[in-house]
Amino acid sequence: MERRAFYRNGTLPWLLLAPQLLLVLVFFYWPTSQALYWAFTLEQAWGGGNTWVGFANFLAIFRDGQYWATVGRSAFYAICATGLSMAIALTLAMFVDRALKGTRIFQSVFVWPYAIAAPAAGVAFRFIFSPEAGLIGSINDIWPGIWSPATNGWHALGMVIVCHAWLGIGYNFIFFLAALQMIPKSITEAGAMDGARPFQRMLDLQLPLIAPTVFFLMIMNLISSFTDSFGLIDTMTEGGPIGATEVMVYNIYIDGFKGLDYSGAAAQSIVLMVLVIALTFVQFRWVEKRVHYS
Repeated sequence: MERRAFYRNGTLPWLLLAPQLLLVLVFFYWPTSQALYWAFTLEQAWGGGNTWVGFANFLAIFRDGQYWATVGRSAFYAICATGLSMAIALTLAMFVDRALKGTRIFQSVFVWPYAIAAPAAGVAFRFIFSPEAGLIGSINDIWPGIWSPATNGWHALGMVIVCHAWLGIGYNFIFFLAALQMIPKSITEAGAMDGARPFQRMLDLQLPLIAPTVFFLMIMNLISSFTDSFGLIDTMTEGGPIGATEVMVYNIYIDGFKGLDYSGAAAQSIVLMVLVIALTFVQFRWVEKRVHYS
């Protein structure tokens, strides 16, 4: 029998919802409305109000070749970080699901990175990947100059991607492990009796059965890669070297707060928002057709 909660006082539900509604209004709807206003206006050089310019700010960024390079870099960043994080998390979840020795300890340890703030992780990984004193930089003692994220853009971008992927492993691991544990053991045992190796059982049996979880995590990781990379890039590379790690969200910060182009930055933020919405729509419209929920 379905149970429902009824409030005799009609104002009580609204009082309970008020804090959350206030947070959403102040930190989401109000900034979004201001970004829309700034995106279609142009501030005077020395203040004094805004002038309506329509789509001029959008046309300006679309005609900028450097902006499209940033878009491509963001797409590359999102694909690599998502793929790396999900692949490692799935591998770890597979080992824990098999109940190997020590999995109880690792089951809790694997989740810890998710509790670390992105700027803190960025600072830690900046020292780890330091070419002078970091653990990874010790290879420079063997091959001098082979690792230099301060001068090589691909090294710097790879460093940030690895850190972003590491932060997402714990989140992905939780969902993958829960999905794997929902699969009846009789299915994997039957595959093992038929002679299928663990990797083959994962591809042919387990992965299709956890397809809804894979689909959900792919969406969440891609959105996170496009929107939550600011803290890492700001603490690790500050967009360098020579803009090699400037993704869309960090380019908004550079143009808005350092270049003081508020209108252009607002237009870029709207483009980023539309891109994330479109990406999610495409995934639900076409990718989800390959996902079976029963």
